[in-house]
Amino acid sequence: MELTPNAATTIATTLAITAVLAMASLLATRHLALVPGTVQTIVEGVVDAIRAAIAGVLPEHVDLVLPFVGTLWIFLALANLAGVIPGVSSPTADLSTTAALAVLTFCFVHWAGIRSVGLREYLLHYLRPNPIMLPFEIISELSRTLTLAVRLFGNMMSLELAALIVLGIAGFLVPIPLLLLHIVEALIQAYIFGMLALVYVAGAIQTQHERLQKKGSFA
Repeated sequence: MELTPNAATTIATTLAITAVLAMASLLATRHLALVPGTVQTIVEGVVDAIRAAIAGVLPEHVDLVLPFVGTLWIFLALANLAGVIPGVSSPTADLSTTAALAVLTFCFVHWAGIRSVGLREYLLHYLRPNPIMLPFEIISELSRTLTLAVRLFGNMMSLELAALIVLGIAGFLVPIPLLLLHIVEALIQAYIFGMLALVYVAGAIQTQHERLQKKGSFA
């Protein structure tokens, strides 16, 4: 099947960002030392900031959640900021990319829930307090995933469209304020998407633990 120009550009940009992240991770962790240099200090600062953000929402499961949410935040930041480069469009301005990220988040949320309490107990929570709620639970899960995908796509597409319109009207008279606005908004959208994913994971884990604790207290 032949790819459209937009799809091909999105795939190429996404692969380029992935390759940059992989290479940067390899180089940053190649020569770790007890007394960190500049690069190691920056990397450790980023990781510590992500750990602190996760610990604020899910303090007992930081190590479980950190690899996914941390990678998601860093990838989204770079993907959203790619639109700042002249001639490059942010992959997240394409619905196929945001849909893929939302599906990955959906899968991780349920994996984390199953990992924390076991498959049987996790699946049973969809039948509580009444099995009649099952269809509504399924609709809620699917709509939440759809909302994640559409929200990021809509914000990034509108941001890039607004930038093109302003540049088309004003030319290059206002490049710096527009560039700063794009950077700030791109980082905000990356943070919000990652935080929503974190909240969904926390809900899947903590709700199950609370139910198990109540079940144990009545035993």
